[in-house]
Amino acid sequence: MPTAEVPGRPRATLTATVLDTPDPRGLARFYAALLDWPIGTDDPEWVTLAPGGPGLSFQLEPDHVPPVWPAGNGDPRMQAHLDIAVDDLAAASARAQSLGATEAAFQPQEHVRVHLDPAGHPFCLYLPE
Repeated sequence: MPTAEVPGRPRATLTATVLDTPDPRGLARFYAALLDWPIGTDDPEWVTLAPGGPGLSFQLEPDHVPPVWPAGNGDPRMQAHLDIAVDDLAAASARAQSLGATEAAFQPQEHVRVHLDPAGHPFCLYLPE
């Protein structure tokens, strides 16, 4: 959604969150299946999901180093993650894993399940309050 128009201020609209990956098409297919979102742009180095609002994009980064979660001293640290609301945590977690996600060993909250996508990006499935 665009920001409100404020005189003298440029309008800004968030259109996507971009994830680096050595396999843009593979990671896009994972999230397209997980979120039931259609693939929009599909190029070898850039793939977008087009849900009709802000979406996800995936760009080629051959040297992508996945973060370690939770990170220890000297580990590559997570800089961002996706929060995905679900209505059945166990079923959503099982589905994510069947699509290629890995459930993280450390789970800090009862109503949240931390997973790593096929490129190693952390994301959370959670039950909204």
